[in-house]
Amino acid sequence: MTESRPTIRLKPKANARAIRHGSPWVFDNEIVTDRRTKALAPGTIAVLEDHGRAALATVAVNPGSRIFARVLDRDPEAEIGPDWLRARISTALAHRDRLYDAPFYRLVHAEADGLPGVVIDRFGDVAVLQPNAAWADRLTGTFAEVLAEVAGVRTVVKNASGRARALDGLDDESRVLIGADPGQVAVPMNGATYVADILGGQKTGLFYDQRPNHAFAAGLSHGARVLDVFSHVGGFSLAALAGGAAEALAVDGSEAALALASEGAKLGGVASGFATRRGDAFDVMTALAEEGETFDVVICDPPAFAPAKPALEAGLRAYERVARLAAQLVAPGGYLGLCSCSHAADLAKFRTASNRGIGRAGRSAQLIHTGFAGPDHPQHPQLAESGYLKALFYRLLP
Repeated sequence: MTESRPTIRLKPKANARAIRHGSPWVFDNEIVTDRRTKALAPGTIAVLEDHGRAALATVAVNPGSRIFARVLDRDPEAEIGPDWLRARISTALAHRDRLYDAPFYRLVHAEADGLPGVVIDRFGDVAVLQPNAAWADRLTGTFAEVLAEVAGVRTVVKNASGRARALDGLDDESRVLIGADPGQVAVPMNGATYVADILGGQKTGLFYDQRPNHAFAAGLSHGARVLDVFSHVGGFSLAALAGGAAEALAVDGSEAALALASEGAKLGGVASGFATRRGDAFDVMTALAEEGETFDVVICDPPAFAPAKPALEAGLRAYERVARLAAQLVAPGGYLGLCSCSHAADLAKFRTASNRGIGRAGRSAQLIHTGFAGPDHPQHPQLAESGYLKALFYRLLP
């Protein structure tokens, strides 16, 4: 038996069946709230009951969050401690070890790996932990120790950037938990070499989720002239060069990201075909069109224009604009890849916006492939948000 825990209870009309069937979130409007429940400290481990007082699950509570409770374990008596974390991380590691022959991947993908709000990316013997929920933030030290034990990493870094932590009322202080500052790490992926700035880069330093889409784009790029817009550290452009592209131009607003991309090109032996252009992506695409430039393959991987429902309409207009500007730069018979990492814009809405933009550019297209995040970013079957990444590849007809 676990030590005595507080209980929280579903309202009579709340969907207890959804929790029994695996739904991982309970929202604030589904919970009976009083002074006792509102006074629970963020990250408190509690027992969730249905309205008839039958125990449903062990949950982590945050009364200040829209997501009032996150289901940690469907066993109401589960002990959330080192052994529990060790089992969850070991299960996640076994999946990645089967997928990849080198330790560079997303090790834990939040709810889908049974660790709500927790993201862990692995870079060889370095692990970057994002405890994006209050319960996990309170266990940061334990997470680090278990990671070092189970995964055999020598360095564990806490990354505290990002919107998710702010929504849970958490700090933004990133720091080394175990080991020393790893600085920049070379990451092999799809035959290319990327450079991740672990503490100074964006989020954990590199986006593993696009791995299969990088590979698909590279397969289109042999002998091609490639444009990679919103390139970050050269995701699509370096993969394309590794796949035999004749040349690639990476466009991003961050000088630091482009410097990392250039370093990756040198390490990968493709620097002679690699170039960068710093600037606002919309302005650069407009300028390239005015200069009469065209490319055999154009890929656009922008940040989340619609991270939440209130931003959906504006975000869809932005995706349409990206598609319109990018389509103008694709040579006849060339290929266009358009990506979205917006939770609020589902595949159908994103596809409609992309199709509209291509049409407004006066181009006719074939949709040839739809891509998603790699298998180290599994989807929770009852959490649509875990399937956030979409990639559409078109052939633009002559």
